Amino acid sequence: MRPAWSEPFAHDAVPPAPTLPLALTSEWAFGDATGAGVRVAIVDSGVEAGHPAVGDVAGAVAFAADPETADGVRAVEGPHDDLFGHGTACAAIVRCIAPDVELWSLRVLGERLTTRARVFTTALEWALDHRMNVINLSLSTTNDEWYGTLHELCDRAAFAGVMVVSALANERKASYPSEFSSVFSVAASEDLDPQHWWCNPGPPAEWGAPGIDLDVAWLGGTTITATGNSFAAPHISGHLARLLQAHPGITTWQAKAVLAQLAANAR
Repeated sequence: MRPAWSEPFAHDAVPPAPTLPLALTSEWAFGDATGAGVRVAIVDSGVEAGHPAVGDVAGAVAFAADPETADGVRAVEGPHDDLFGHGTACAAIVRCIAPDVELWSLRVLGERLTTRARVFTTALEWALDHRMNVINLSLSTTNDEWYGTLHELCDRAAFAGVMVVSALANERKASYPSEFSSVFSVAASEDLDPQHWWCNPGPPAEWGAPGIDLDVAWLGGTTITATGNSFAAPHISGHLARLLQAHPGITTWQAKAVLAQLAANAR
């Protein structure tokens, strides 16, 4: 009897391994990809559809705590407002880098940028069930009780080839899922060039991207100058969307290898 998990490696069952070229270039990685056909979920405070920096939103679902439902969460599909501006900022950054992505707004944060962990995890599970390709999480939880659930969901995403991008907390404290190896963990850099990202060989902050004194989209078609790891994460989400269009089926670990080799600090 074969040991459990060994079935895929039987001589007559092993598929060709996905490979990467030895010399990676930006042209190979992205070509002229614009994110077309790639579904990016912005799990946040909502997205202001029609904002000049955002444009169309393909779909929207608002999640909120509701003790009268079986799982304690209510999900309402349909257009909704951004309750703070944070989600609009993140969506616009993705759109700037990958202008043809299919943006989805999964609203979990309220007017004070707070939510319950159960609402957060329900939205993440919805994104996986509805085949989002990239999930931008410019939010996290410090509640240790949800460590296991989030770890399981992010592993599920990684195994399915879904790129989960998570901003680190702005304060030095443990936050999830941003510290999991299955996600792209991002913190802010001072470089304002949206085409630059940085690779850190000493996680939990794997990637650095613009996020300090950055001009970002905000409510009412406006912009503000803001600082935060939240705004660095969608830069990585945008680049991943382009990579996924150029190379459908690329795995999470392959995508990390590509980003590492093309980082601004790569040697």
